[in-house]
Amino acid sequence: MTIFLYLLLGITAGVFSGLVGIGGASIIIPALVLGFGLSQHLAQGTALALMVPPIGLLAAWTYYKSGFVDFKIAAFICIGFFIGGLVGAKFAVVIPEAIIRKIFGVVLFIVSLRMIFAK
Repeated sequence: MTIFLYLLLGITAGVFSGLVGIGGASIIIPALVLGFGLSQHLAQGTALALMVPPIGLLAAWTYYKSGFVDFKIAAFICIGFFIGGLVGAKFAVVIPEAIIRKIFGVVLFIVSLRMIFAK
């Protein structure tokens, strides 16, 4: 049953990722923490691990075919993410779970407010 629920979470995150470009942090991590009882650190590490294979390849290909991909921008962001991910992970693993969970929640809250009230 748990495997089915993990697959359902992946499908749900995949649909939202393809639809509006979100998935990893905004759907999977809260679901793993609140729905599956994982610690914040375990949920974040698991979400990062699932991004290693090209899971968004088919969705990105669909956007590319419609002219909605800029590979130059994507490449520079990938380089920055590669380095920034290491730096962020080095800090995150030593921060207590309660604090990292609050930081995560605040970031999602601020982003959601900006998205809702942007002009």
